Amino acid sequence: MRALYKPDAGPGLTMTDRPAPVPTEDEVLIRVLRTGICGTDLHIQRWDDWAASAVTAPLVPGHEFFGEVVEVGAAVRDVAVGDRVSGEGHIVCGTCRNCRAGRRQMCIRTRGLGVQRDGAFAEYLTLPGTNVWVHHGDVAPEVGALFDPLGNAVHTALAFPLVGEDVLVAGCGPIGLMAIAVARHAGARFVVGTDVSPNRLRMAEAMGADLGVDVRAGEAAGSGVPGGGAGGGAAAIRAAQGRLGMREGFDVGFEMSGAPTALPAMVENMNHGGHIAMLGLPSGPIAVDWGKVVTHMLTVKGIYGREMFETWQAMSSMLQSSAVLRERIGSVVSACYAARDWEAAFAAAASADGGKVVIDWTED
Repeated sequence: MRALYKPDAGPGLTMTDRPAPVPTEDEVLIRVLRTGICGTDLHIQRWDDWAASAVTAPLVPGHEFFGEVVEVGAAVRDVAVGDRVSGEGHIVCGTCRNCRAGRRQMCIRTRGLGVQRDGAFAEYLTLPGTNVWVHHGDVAPEVGALFDPLGNAVHTALAFPLVGEDVLVAGCGPIGLMAIAVARHAGARFVVGTDVSPNRLRMAEAMGADLGVDVRAGEAAGSGVPGGGAGGGAAAIRAAQGRLGMREGFDVGFEMSGAPTALPAMVENMNHGGHIAMLGLPSGPIAVDWGKVVTHMLTVKGIYGREMFETWQAMSSMLQSSAVLRERIGSVVSACYAARDWEAAFAAAASADGGKVVIDWTED
C-alpha cells in the first residue's frame, strides 16, 4: 500500500510502499478515503523538539481520517464491513484509575494514532474496534475527516454553558473556526474571534462571529477601532467589546492558539466569574496575571482531545440537526489534494492562512 512514512528520527516524510496492516481480533481494517492534516503532523514532518520527545519512529503519521471498514476482527462488536467510519485516535489502557471510572480521555497511558503507532496517512490502517466511530447518517468524506478536530472544538466549546453568554475565541485556525460555529449554534449572544490572519478573520465572521479582531494590527477587522498595537491584543479586544455594546467583559473564553500573548489578553477581558477553556498548546511558559485570576474569580480548564464518546455523540447530533452548522463545518475545508501531491498539501497547511487541508487517497 502507499503510505507517508518517517523511516527514522529526523525531518521529512516520504511516500513509499508499505505492507498493509493486519488487524488483531479486537481491531478493524479500514480503507482510508480522506485524511486531514493537523498541526501535530506538521511537527512530525519538521521533527521539532516536541516530535523528538513524543513520537516513536519509524512511523506512518496521521490521525484525522474518514474511511470504509474492509475487515473486522472476531472480537469486535457493532462494527461491520462496509461501514463508513472515523476514529478516536487516543488509544487508552483501560485499566488506570481514570479508564476504570469511565474517564478514558484522561488515561495516563494514552497512545496516539499516528504518534506512537502507525496512523492514517496510508491506504489502510488498523484501529481497535472500541475506537471506531460509525457514521449512521450521510456524511461527506471531507467532513468525516474533520471529526477528530471537530471533537476538539466541541469539547472546548461545551466545557461551560454558552446560552446567552459572550464568547471570546483566541485563534481562528480550523479548530477555532469550528468552535465559533459551535458557540453560535449553542446559543451564545456575542462571539468574537481573534487572529493575525485577515483571511482567517474573514472566515471567522462567515462561521458566525460578530467580529474578527486582528491582534497584530491592533484593531477590530474592518472597524477602524484603535487597539493595542503589534503583539498586544488586550486593548483591541476591549475596543471590540465597546463596538458590540458589551459592558462587563466576556463570560467564556476559548484559548485555541497557544500564542504567548493570547491568554494574558483574554484574562484582561473576562467578566468576573468568567470561564476559560484552554486547548492551544503554548511553546513555552506564559506570564499571566494570576492575581487577576484570583480576584476576578476566573476558572481556567485545560482541554485535551475529546470526551470518549460523549463529544462524538454531541457533534454527530449537532450536525444531524442543523443544516447551517453542517454548511459552516464543511466550509472549514479550504483545499483537498490528491495523495500524490502531499507535499503541496503540507505546504498549504503550514501556511496558517486558511482552513483545513484534506488529502484524498482515492484519486488512483
